[in-house]
Amino acid sequence: MSLNKNKISIYFFLFFFSFVFAQERVTTVDSTTTESLDEVVVTGQINPTSIKKSVHNVIVINRKQIEQVAANNLADLLNFNLNLNIIPNAQTGRSTISFFGLDSEYFNILIDNIPMVSDNGFGNNIDLTQINLDNIERIEIVEGAMGVEYGANAVSGVINIITKKSIDNDWRIQAYLQEETVSDEYAWFDQGRHIQSLSVTHNINDKWMAKIGANRNDFAGFLNNREGKNYYENDGLRGYEWLPKEQLTTNALINYKGNNFKLVYKFEYFNEIINFYDTAVRANIDTENQTSNPSATDKIYTTNRFVNNINVDGKFKSGANYNASLSYQQQERDLNEFNYYILSRERTNETDETYQSSKVLFSKGTVGNLIKSDAFNFQLGYEARYMEGFDTEASGSITQQAKTNTQTNLALFSTAEYNLTQKFSLRPGVRYEYNTLFDSKFLGSLSARYLMNKGFELRGNVGTSYRVPNFEELYYYFVDSNHDVQGNEDLNPENGYSAFLNLKKRSWLHNFSMVNNLKISYLDVSDKIDLAIVNDTPLQYQYINIDKYKLVGFTLENTLQKENFSFNLGATLQGISRINNSEANSNDDFLYNLQLNTSASYYLEPWKTGFTLLLKYNGEQEQYYATGTDTDGNSTFSLSKTEAYSWVDASVKKSFLDRKIDVTIGARNLFDVTNVNVSNSATGGTHSTTNSSLLLGYGRSFYLKLLYNLNF
Repeated sequence: MSLNKNKISIYFFLFFFSFVFAQERVTTVDSTTTESLDEVVVTGQINPTSIKKSVHNVIVINRKQIEQVAANNLADLLNFNLNLNIIPNAQTGRSTISFFGLDSEYFNILIDNIPMVSDNGFGNNIDLTQINLDNIERIEIVEGAMGVEYGANAVSGVINIITKKSIDNDWRIQAYLQEETVSDEYAWFDQGRHIQSLSVTHNINDKWMAKIGANRNDFAGFLNNREGKNYYENDGLRGYEWLPKEQLTTNALINYKGNNFKLVYKFEYFNEIINFYDTAVRANIDTENQTSNPSATDKIYTTNRFVNNINVDGKFKSGANYNASLSYQQQERDLNEFNYYILSRERTNETDETYQSSKVLFSKGTVGNLIKSDAFNFQLGYEARYMEGFDTEASGSITQQAKTNTQTNLALFSTAEYNLTQKFSLRPGVRYEYNTLFDSKFLGSLSARYLMNKGFELRGNVGTSYRVPNFEELYYYFVDSNHDVQGNEDLNPENGYSAFLNLKKRSWLHNFSMVNNLKISYLDVSDKIDLAIVNDTPLQYQYINIDKYKLVGFTLENTLQKENFSFNLGATLQGISRINNSEANSNDDFLYNLQLNTSASYYLEPWKTGFTLLLKYNGEQEQYYATGTDTDGNSTFSLSKTEAYSWVDASVKKSFLDRKIDVTIGARNLFDVTNVNVSNSATGGTHSTTNSSLLLGYGRSFYLKLLYNLNF
């Protein structure tokens, strides 16, 4: 605990110093001299626009930042953002997002404004480790409900991944190798992480560009005192703490660029293989021959994803512009289960099934700039989705029936932007959605931006979105002599509302540009779905709409930049209230959590070398959990506390031979975090405390990346 207190003290010292220092000898920033002001964003915009002119507060992660930390997938990159946590699951291989305290069901991930398919969803519930970053230009994050622009499941925000679509030369060939340790485990093939990548891009002529690429990411698993695949003692030590998996991502892109017309076609194939080795070992003793042939029930999970995206945009002679996207995506997860004889390495009793499947046909189009006016602009749009899929795991381990379901969603939306003055603009929006499974929805939003004197910018956003129930909540079925847990096909979508207020100050301090950003956040989710007792005798559980969720948050971010130097320092305080309307003893108190982050980067031009340091502190987190029942049979609750922890990454990147070769060395998780303690403090006549642990990482790891970049 004293170590965490010392870390907090260091953070607050830096934070206070940065904030006070920013108030002295400042002048207004000239927008033409600060590169970040001119960075163009597209997420949630009528037209591509600069960050300063955007009505939304858009967080941008550019290509330089991705390369500084040698991030291969989205899980490598996002762990240091405030209000956002990466939630890994070592036994499924998945890593998902918790944003403003809400899980990945409430958050949309887009690629070039098109939602991404997952095993049993579309746009939400995405495994971040499956999103490769090789072909990414930048990442845009918008906080808060974005239902008008993106519809369902955009309650807490969206991440829009923008891919590269052009190069400056005729040819670009890029290849790299990346080797990483997994904690202190590393070997050429059997341990560690091994990444290989190759991409070739060619400007065929002034109008056509083509690109192909492939990336292989081999994660050999994390033993952490386990004994691996070929261990045959039945003492719980067989297998891996963190499951091994191998990923292959291939992609192709064709880009046509005319005078007033652009067309982009992108194809992607993704394959992932995850190996599960059971800890329970059967001895299989042959008493007659006095031999044994131990075996275990092992599993191989195989995911295949196909993506076909077409996007066109252009301008009419009238000056109006249009944009249209068409996408067909398919993702399946197959299970191969078998009896594995450890000594003879033979398989028997093999079974194969596809137990998760999603197929999506998606189309979206907009028409904007319909009126030639500097003071007013509006956009009309449509969106159509057809989804088909099943999840046998979510349908129940007893039935194991692949219950295929379909869903069609049609939407019309419109947004307008009023520039009442050069400094003050309003942006209202409305959306109507028709869904074949749920009642129609009207969604609305209102955003405002006011550019004040002395570099101050004020933004406010209110918006709505909703979350549709997932497969488990709708169709889960697990009923036997001891259990009765069922989904509910009559569930209603959860309704989400958010309000954000953002005050930003841009200024100069000597030769440094400074940005100070204060954000106040409010999220409210009603009709939240939870598993509840619907019958006492016999005991029956069912998913129903009974809960509420509220969040209030205060975030302060500070950025200091000068030429090749950048320093960032931020803090956020979140208060979360969870209310269960069916429980007499439920507590609606706000439980608060503190996050702090800082980053620093410096590029030494004579050495062609960049240095990067990233740090994030996650404070103690509390949550109520059920401990039993009172004399009236109502559930009683107590606090569960997850201890504070910190992540630190560091890297050095050096270029050789006129930037043809880049070498990056670095370390992840320098504080060596693996498990954090979770204490469950029970209350009642006899006070007791039980402790468990939450697996968050696989310890301190080191990496080396060698990249070759040829342009001609």
